[in-house]
Amino acid sequence: MDVIESMESRKISRFFRARRKFYAPNLVYHITQRAAGKEPLFLENDDYMEMLALMKEICTSHNIRIHAFCLMPNHVHLLLSPTEKNLPKAMQRLFSIYAMRFNRKYERKGHLFAGPYRQAVCLDDSYLLAASLYIHLNPLRAGIVKDPVKYRWSSIGLYIRAPKKESFVDAELILSLVSSKNERDMIEARREYVRLLRRGAEIRSKEVMEVGDAIEKFLARLKKKVPMLFEVISKKRKIPEVLGYELAGLEEIEDMIKKVRKNVGIRDPEAREAKRYIIEQLLARGFKRGEIAQKLGISRKTVYNLLRSC
Repeated sequence: MDVIESMESRKISRFFRARRKFYAPNLVYHITQRAAGKEPLFLENDDYMEMLALMKEICTSHNIRIHAFCLMPNHVHLLLSPTEKNLPKAMQRLFSIYAMRFNRKYERKGHLFAGPYRQAVCLDDSYLLAASLYIHLNPLRAGIVKDPVKYRWSSIGLYIRAPKKESFVDAELILSLVSSKNERDMIEARREYVRLLRRGAEIRSKEVMEVGDAIEKFLARLKKKVPMLFEVISKKRKIPEVLGYELAGLEEIEDMIKKVRKNVGIRDPEAREAKRYIIEQLLARGFKRGEIAQKLGISRKTVYNLLRSC
């Protein structure tokens, strides 16, 4: 039985292997996809509507829950959780069908998207909340709107008011993290989410597709603004509850990185294992190997060799 099988059978409590993209039911993934070069993904309102219709169809046909999204002129953010091991097929269908229809509509040829989508796993509740806020702040960060709650092509509307009809977007998982009262008190949760969005808007952050740890840095700054809330969130343990096992938290990984960098010249088996563990955790969060090498203060070749020795 390999590590992933052990993890899925709940025999391993605090390990995450992500040498390649990891797909497991009920995990929450932050998916990003961008246009090739400076090409737009959406030219008219109908294009945005086409993508939304496809997202809804994928949710139904592949049993996927979308928790938050933002469709930007040249890139897409999705926060979702599959209930089956079918995320690659679902994303391939979503992006390939949209690209085919877009090319046909505008009589264009060639690749619409810049390559494979980027995927990061939300490994704890604080990161999950930060990823959702970060996604909804995208239009403000890009200078498209002055108020993110007024952006039409994101899921923010479901976070500020109850839907009038059933939606394919499930906002309750994230809203339940910020409710200070009963788990089902969504009115209070929506108010708190908007307050958090306003505080998040005060933070200058970079694009996650350009800077791998953009959400981690956003989360760290947000925690300083509302420390008591994140103390409460850390005790809710929604992700471990859903999975049935606990994964390493961001603080633990950051502490390990500091220790590894302090003892970068040590070559004993324990140090090697610690580096490999950190690399796998960071890969799971969507970091590229070059970014990981820089974080650890080692070469890309060392990162590659550590992964090969798994």
